[in-house]
Amino acid sequence: MKNFTYYTPTKILFGRHTESMIAGLLKEFGATKVLIHYGEGSVMRSGLLARIEGLLKEAGIAYTLLGGVKPNPRLSLVRTGAALCRSEQIDFILAVGGGSTIDSAKAIGYGAADTGEIWDFYARTRTPEACLPVGCILTIAAAGSEMSDSSVITNEDGWQKRGCHSDLGRCKFAILNPELTCTLPAYQTACGCVDILMHTMERYFNPEENMELTDGISEHLMRTVIQCAGTLKKDPHNYNARAEVMWAGSLSHNGLTGCGTGAGDWAAHQLEHELSAVYDVAHGAGLAAIWGSLARYIYRDNLHRFTRFAARVHQINEADHDGPISLALAGIRAMEDFYRSLDMPVSIRELGIDLTDEQIDSLAEKCSFRQTRTIGGVRKLNKADIAAIYRAAR
Repeated sequence: MKNFTYYTPTKILFGRHTESMIAGLLKEFGATKVLIHYGEGSVMRSGLLARIEGLLKEAGIAYTLLGGVKPNPRLSLVRTGAALCRSEQIDFILAVGGGSTIDSAKAIGYGAADTGEIWDFYARTRTPEACLPVGCILTIAAAGSEMSDSSVITNEDGWQKRGCHSDLGRCKFAILNPELTCTLPAYQTACGCVDILMHTMERYFNPEENMELTDGISEHLMRTVIQCAGTLKKDPHNYNARAEVMWAGSLSHNGLTGCGTGAGDWAAHQLEHELSAVYDVAHGAGLAAIWGSLARYIYRDNLHRFTRFAARVHQINEADHDGPISLALAGIRAMEDFYRSLDMPVSIRELGIDLTDEQIDSLAEKCSFRQTRTIGGVRKLNKADIAAIYRAAR
């Protein structure tokens, strides 16, 4: 196993009606003027935004609103938010929404605390040195941004999607009320479950000698999400299933499932980032569309992990298969069958995108950073490998 650092400073309030405690939390963390950051309307239609505004007014906490966050959040809105924070002397950012809103809030926090170009942090030419404090009320269980050090933003200039990792951007608190996710469309719920699974799978499929305890946590988390995703397709208002998925989303991306595993793989995320940056697909759906082709491309390089995944996560009987290759491929098929059961795509065409060879070459060129990097931990993938995976997923 690898040495590791595990750091989770975010205070979690989990359960029914926890959003009613928002004013006290903001005061606890010294907020006097808050930017409430949210998406494109669901928090207004549900009445959640109005409730939050009422609680802040009652507590005498000043606030400013900034809505309009899109899936695959845009750099242009981040720049607007950073400028607004400086002009309005904002001292705390409250994200109300899912991972896109939280990621946008973190980026605004970096920009508000720095007079330089925000994109530098995502292009990794500079490292953040400060961030306005950020808290969140989560409404979509998926990205895990509420407990992670990560923020992913899309730059409309060139349609590049890049991530910034810094402990400075970690949420001070996260309010997790599973009831707030009950009205999500089935498609969003399914995308969220795929995203949660992939955050653990990216860490699980690695070339290191892992900790048995970490593997056990990861495997149980994945089995739980698979089971609860099926429950929620039939019964979207099942509170217990919503709660399990919401907590799994936080644990899948706060570092717990990566303890002792090294850096993980992350090729699926890198491949999907280029796809969603250009074609604006939902992140979870993009991951589902790509993963099977990636897995078949690399599984022989990490055969023992893929066989364990088949046996421990999908509980496939090893005795029914003629050796590890057959078992590993059965595990990959089982995962794709699960995606199909949620009406998730298992190819790029099923996303409604018919890629030409020229478009595949362009995606591979961008993903390889103009042939200056490889991706993946299980197997180092260069531009030719990346293009081959896109073609197989097509």
